[in-house]
Amino acid sequence: MKTAIVILNWNGKKLLEQFLPSVIQHSNEAEIYVADNASTDDSVAFIKTTFPTIKIIQNKENGGYAKGYNEALKNIEADVFCLLNSDVEVTKKWLTPIIDTFNAEENTAIIQPKILDYNKRDYFEYAGAAGGFIDKFGYPYCRGRIFNTLEKDNGQYNDTTEVFWASGACLFIRKEVFNTLNGFDEAFFAHMEEIDLCWRANNLGYKVKYVGSSTIFHVGGATLSNTHPKKTFLNFRNSLFAVTKNAKGNLFFLILARLILDGVAGVKFLFELKFKHILAIIKAHVGFYAHLPYLLKQRKTLNQTIKYYQKTSIVFAYFVNKNTLYKSL
Repeated sequence: MKTAIVILNWNGKKLLEQFLPSVIQHSNEAEIYVADNASTDDSVAFIKTTFPTIKIIQNKENGGYAKGYNEALKNIEADVFCLLNSDVEVTKKWLTPIIDTFNAEENTAIIQPKILDYNKRDYFEYAGAAGGFIDKFGYPYCRGRIFNTLEKDNGQYNDTTEVFWASGACLFIRKEVFNTLNGFDEAFFAHMEEIDLCWRANNLGYKVKYVGSSTIFHVGGATLSNTHPKKTFLNFRNSLFAVTKNAKGNLFFLILARLILDGVAGVKFLFELKFKHILAIIKAHVGFYAHLPYLLKQRKTLNQTIKYYQKTSIVFAYFVNKNTLYKSL
């Protein structure tokens, strides 16, 4: 099975210098590409000089994660794409159990490995942890991470299991499925486009898997910090995008519930004196309304058949019932 590891880069010379050696060392089974999103630093020249075996694809503009990968992957021939963040350290034989799973399971279309925190190496990392899920209102959470509570890795997620979404920090996907799904939705730009992609895959009957015998370490927030208001804007707006396109059921009541719950999040930011994040939520909803005709048009062309993994509200479970660990849900 021909595998291509594709690292999207935008002004990330320092990250490439730090993390590319581990990818090269432990990925003999794959071809490695860097897809450059019109960087203004000397990333491309640095790769050509320091890592001459790496193949480079130069996008004409910075279209974010979604468009950046859509454009780059058109130029790559492989059976499986591995979309890998530039701030990831991989480990010995990390590819083997994932490729074995693809070979053994024809209907498995998307896989992610165990994602641990690069700076706190015995804890799961925020962006994906041990596989992602959604609740009945479309809020994402993970095995190993619910909101800002991160679990210690005690081997509790060393399994291989079906999940709802795989992390964009390290997402393996069959090329034929990526093309069937028409890639990422470029309206998302960045953040949660992988959830939308996995949701659409689920709705077509494909399986998304977590393979806990493969491990990577992710820095997280290297391009945009979790505490940055722009990330708040993208997360709230793009979550509404994904729900509107893909969620089964009465869309009016679902969006109404989201507006109320997002308002509660705004009140929380108010008490924390995070006024820029309140403004980000408001901008997110304005952006959502501006895209509503496009989203409703998309909804008409997509299947909405998938069941929710968490039938109650993860917000209620976490903040009211104090269920901070996945096993307590």
